Amino acid sequence: MAAAHGSSAAEVFDALGAAYETAFADSAAHRASLDGLLAELEPGSRVLDVGSGTGRPTAQTLAAAGHRVLGLDVSPVMVELAARQVPGAEFRRADVRELPLPQEEFDAVCVYFSLLQMSRDEQRDLLARLHGALRPGGRLVVATVPLDVEGVTGLFMGQEVRVTSFGADAFEALVTGAGFTVLARESVLFTPSHPAATPEPHLFLRARRD
Repeated sequence: MAAAHGSSAAEVFDALGAAYETAFADSAAHRASLDGLLAELEPGSRVLDVGSGTGRPTAQTLAAAGHRVLGLDVSPVMVELAARQVPGAEFRRADVRELPLPQEEFDAVCVYFSLLQMSRDEQRDLLARLHGALRPGGRLVVATVPLDVEGVTGLFMGQEVRVTSFGADAFEALVTGAGFTVLARESVLFTPSHPAATPEPHLFLRARRD
């Protein structure tokens, strides 16, 4: 779960560091999402990981399978951790909202919980730009916390964050409205491994750029 106001997203995830990876390491739904993506990728595919965090499990899993991974994250601590833990991938510190994306460059894009720090308009705009960055037939895997909330402040793993999201059906409509066809949808309840964590609904979608 990524978000922040008061404290920026970079500040929140700088503070969490490796604890974030530990808290979400047991997410079977995340790994199942990656397995579904791997089954559809051609060897040596080019993959963009938006909000790459510590690099595990997403970038590590994809790089180990022989794919060329570029990870983007706003947190310098996360970028440093990822580069050290997953030397087979490339990581850059960047805010994807401001970063120009090349057209039809990637075979797949992963966006695991990194939209929650953005406004609804920013989420809508980014999904449209990611559609353009994918080659025709390319895959999108995206996960969010499917709650109908906008600018709500709360505590996440001891950090004050401000999140914006959509309900499950509205989020799927957001993805299809950006030009994707949804191929798979999974909803789960997951409790991160952290003393301050509470159960969270998670929604995973796998989609195709037509």
